[in-house]
Amino acid sequence: MDIVTIEEQEELTTAYLAELKKQYRPQRVMIEFNGMWNVEEFLEAELPEDWVMVQVITIIDASTYQNYLNNMRSIMLGQFKLADTIIFNRCDETTDKLALRRSVKVVNRKGQIIYESADGVTDDAGEEVLPFDIDADIIDICDDDYGLWYMDAMENPKKYAGKKVKFRGMVYRSEKLPKRSFVPGRFAMTCCADDIAFIGFLCKVDPKVGPLQLEELKNRQFINVTATIRVEFYREYRGKGPILYAETIEPAEEPEDKLVYFN
Repeated sequence: MDIVTIEEQEELTTAYLAELKKQYRPQRVMIEFNGMWNVEEFLEAELPEDWVMVQVITIIDASTYQNYLNNMRSIMLGQFKLADTIIFNRCDETTDKLALRRSVKVVNRKGQIIYESADGVTDDAGEEVLPFDIDADIIDICDDDYGLWYMDAMENPKKYAGKKVKFRGMVYRSEKLPKRSFVPGRFAMTCCADDIAFIGFLCKVDPKVGPLQLEELKNRQFINVTATIRVEFYREYRGKGPILYAETIEPAEEPEDKLVYFN
């Protein structure tokens, strides 16, 4: 094993890596990345010929994570936004593993999360207790729970197949969407004020649905939607995911806070 130390991120160029490849002829390369550097820039950079990025692993000290998240949120989330595996070590009986999981899943839905105690023993976070009744005849999603519901439905769509849901959402219409459909959703803060995204599920509307008709809906209008969830293929999901079939669409007042959060 040979160790090469790079002091500045600007030195980490394709040309320099190609020189290292020629000098050391490595069979495998492991890069321990500086936590203050922009890992996304490096992952998007061109690698030397025959080099393939196999896995990105982020290791986080669970005992100090919340302090760093509170004070350096965008930098922290950037470290595991594109990671394949996120390991929280130094977990103990006071660690809120479900809170750790939610903070990761908001920016990285597919990343595998592993929890380790100080002595290296791995543990499971257990099943998350949701703040709404998934077994109710109609799952009533309040504004504060929209972000959690969205994440859970995206991660576990089969759990919601055939379920009926009601929530307040903002209208998004576009000619790029399938015929007789729109997206009722919300703007959500994923990591900071500069990183706000519109999140929602495709909703198909039968002409008989009312009292508001699809043609009457205007972008950014707030509505209450009651819909049945089906799990179907949709290209934006890159596979199967939740599709809403509207049963009623009613006008709604704007919420006091138009943003939703993932906590």
